[in-house]
Amino acid sequence: MGRVHRESSKEDFPSPAAIEGQQQTQDEEPSEACAEAGFADCPLCEGESSCFRVVDSVVYHACDVCDFIFADPDLLQRVDRGMAIREYNEHYWAAELASARQRSYGSSLARLAEALLYCTIPVKRFIDIGTGPGYLLDAVARYLPHSAHRFYGVEKFPPLARYRTHSPNYICADLADVGMAFECGVCVEVLEHLTPAMARGLAAAMAKVSVPGSLFLFNTGLTDYVRNEDPGYLDPYFRGHITCWSVSAARRIFEPFGFEVLPLPGKTWAFIVEIPDSSAGIRVPLIDRIWLADPENVKILSCGGEAELMYILGRESARAYS
Repeated sequence: MGRVHRESSKEDFPSPAAIEGQQQTQDEEPSEACAEAGFADCPLCEGESSCFRVVDSVVYHACDVCDFIFADPDLLQRVDRGMAIREYNEHYWAAELASARQRSYGSSLARLAEALLYCTIPVKRFIDIGTGPGYLLDAVARYLPHSAHRFYGVEKFPPLARYRTHSPNYICADLADVGMAFECGVCVEVLEHLTPAMARGLAAAMAKVSVPGSLFLFNTGLTDYVRNEDPGYLDPYFRGHITCWSVSAARRIFEPFGFEVLPLPGKTWAFIVEIPDSSAGIRVPLIDRIWLADPENVKILSCGGEAELMYILGRESARAYS
């Protein structure tokens, strides 16, 4: 959905061979490279941002004001103008399919189940934003066959038809154009591919397809994750990870469109975006919602061939890091 898929110029971005040749020099002299980089204005809050790390000759800056890590602003501007740093073509998808399938039948199912339990309104439609080949829809058909009709996936730049799911609920479109409302959804490994301008576009599209109480779970490596767990997550050319978000940074994107952004305690790779429901009365903390989940949403997870398996997966996944 949010991944960049446009023609790139070989003069603008280095080849994979050039990247490999630069890696050793970059790793040997990171402080010197950062010293040469200087400061940059944060594209979210305009705060002065120092060099955080240099990856494949791309400088990443970190803003202490809004806790946002971002690639060189000139690179982000070029991406916004239509130059792709990673071409999401047949070669990309051929390499991506195995990991996409693994996520869809594993961690993404857990995130889906969590989101349903966190959502305070009955879910009639669930959307996987930036679904890629749509394998999560296939996983849902396997584990939640009685409710598969409720689940949709949208991908703006899909792979070739032979790589995609055959689900009738797979939508090749921009989220803003789907013409339906969704009470719940997930967005897995998408946000780190987006510039701030693209993220604002995503937030606007989400607002268009939301209702009071709509809840979406974002799965993306946050700044604490990059700092303390996986510095290699910053990867401009191979994986196309050009930004790294935090809850405070995400609030600057989503709050202007009417969303609240909520942290998931213990999870350095996920957060919640929700449209407040003024009719809901007392707000229940996220971790307590799994015990007070809407009966309709519990039913979605508890019925079918794998009775209660998905409900238990969502409940225990929510508890595991809290």
